[in-house]
Amino acid sequence: MRRTGGQVLVDALQVHGVDTVFCVPGESYLAVLDALHDAQEAISVVTCRHENGAAFMGEAYGKLTGKPGVTFVTRGPGACNGSIGVHTALQDSSPMVMFIGQVPRGFRQREAFQEVDYEAMFGPLAKWVVEVDDAARLPEIVSRAFSTAVSGRPGPVVVSLPEDMLTDLVEVADTPAFRRIEATPGEGDMARLREMLQAASNPLVLVGGGGWSAEAGADLEAFAAANNLPVTTSFRAQDIVDNRHPNFVGEVGINTNPKLAQRVRDSDLLIVIGARLGEITTQGYTLLSAPNSVQGLVHVYPDPEELGRVYQPDLAINAGVGPFVAAARQSQQADTSAWDAWTEAARQDYEAWIIPGEAPGPLDLGKIYHELRDLAPADTILTSDAGNFAGWAGRYFPFHSYRTLLGATNGAMGYGMPAAVAAKVARPEATVICYAGDGGIMMTGNELATAMRHNLAIILIIANNSMYGTIRMHQEREYPGRSPATQLTNPDFVAWAKSFGASGERVETTAQFAPAFARALTAGGPAVIELIVSEELLSSNMTLTQMRERVAAANAD
Repeated sequence: MRRTGGQVLVDALQVHGVDTVFCVPGESYLAVLDALHDAQEAISVVTCRHENGAAFMGEAYGKLTGKPGVTFVTRGPGACNGSIGVHTALQDSSPMVMFIGQVPRGFRQREAFQEVDYEAMFGPLAKWVVEVDDAARLPEIVSRAFSTAVSGRPGPVVVSLPEDMLTDLVEVADTPAFRRIEATPGEGDMARLREMLQAASNPLVLVGGGGWSAEAGADLEAFAAANNLPVTTSFRAQDIVDNRHPNFVGEVGINTNPKLAQRVRDSDLLIVIGARLGEITTQGYTLLSAPNSVQGLVHVYPDPEELGRVYQPDLAINAGVGPFVAAARQSQQADTSAWDAWTEAARQDYEAWIIPGEAPGPLDLGKIYHELRDLAPADTILTSDAGNFAGWAGRYFPFHSYRTLLGATNGAMGYGMPAAVAAKVARPEATVICYAGDGGIMMTGNELATAMRHNLAIILIIANNSMYGTIRMHQEREYPGRSPATQLTNPDFVAWAKSFGASGERVETTAQFAPAFARALTAGGPAVIELIVSEELLSSNMTLTQMRERVAAANAD
């Protein structure tokens, strides 16, 4: 049967199991939109209000489900707006395929209206970038795009679609559904790991990155329990392991417990599974020395190009995280007497770290998020925007199962609200909470309109301190008392919420939060809770006054 390129593409999406696409419509891919009209019983189209929101949604959907999230944006400005989601998918190792409209083939190389060379633009941001010149090759290219997005280290793929190619009529067969390709650890690798583990006295497991699943998390917990190993996670990866598990000892990220950071330094065997050992995880490449770390280092990673990139491991294992932890669960059983006390002390440090202290002002974020662990339903998914405010959730709100935390490890502001839309679309039965700052929500808060249109009962919690708090913290540390460009003038967020048709209320004291949250749970649609936060609450472990006192003391010395 002869089909247009648009029809071939949409049929290919169905072959590969796509049930949802996120988009901002554009004239450059009208033929795809028309084909989606005929496929609306199989594929839901979520129409977004900005391409950065659509791209974040595609990334978050991929991160949450483990299958490629799909985003469509139009050419030129649409592609530029959507590029932030591609960068996020790259650094977060999230499977994603972004389809971009392109100028007609005969107009290329003339700087036609909205023309961009996507292979040059997205080359550093994506695993693969390709432009489709022949509609008959769409099944082949789409199959490769999906396989590339999930295989090895997961990540984004960008497919450029010339407008006239999408209207060509071709006869071509569909391909079978893509299959994930994963490397598995060898018997020699596992035997060497067993030897290194038995020789250790202060071992520590660090997990993170993409490619995880609920099953892999369960295997990890079984491996850790059998060998009584302390397990820490990289930035915004706490949901890989149940935070209530006796072997979980915290997160190594931006807001790391100083005692945990010291444990990383004191470890004599660091078993890293899936994490890249990047700047944030190593605290500016200081927890481990490059290229040869003081700690014995086992690095398990699905992409061989990452192994030895910064740190030379004593044992490099090229394997997917799922196959590795399944093999480790079956084959690793050590005498744990040498490090039982080490693991117990690490857990005690974590439990002490998540007890809130006293904070200045009538609203205490630590107590609110400590309280939220009992208020939030067990199926809650928390999506987090970027900023210091997020540290309170990361520290005090426990994550019980994978995947219940969605946050951008590349620090992209504006991520929280689009991610919440994607999470509620993917798991409509779950409670979805978006936690955003007043800075980030003004970047993508327009996607509240998307939530309203699709009747997505998201709870949006806005921490409003009328400033870009993270940058203010850096200013106070480097240039004390000098803070241009970080003060914000905000709208009335309660009135803002109601203007969309959502419910909204303001919380100014800790005691007001619990009843406000209970009302949000039963709102029957999107609900917004604005938290009025003092600028004194600079981060979860330091006030503005404490920062200034520390800087003054350092300058005096």
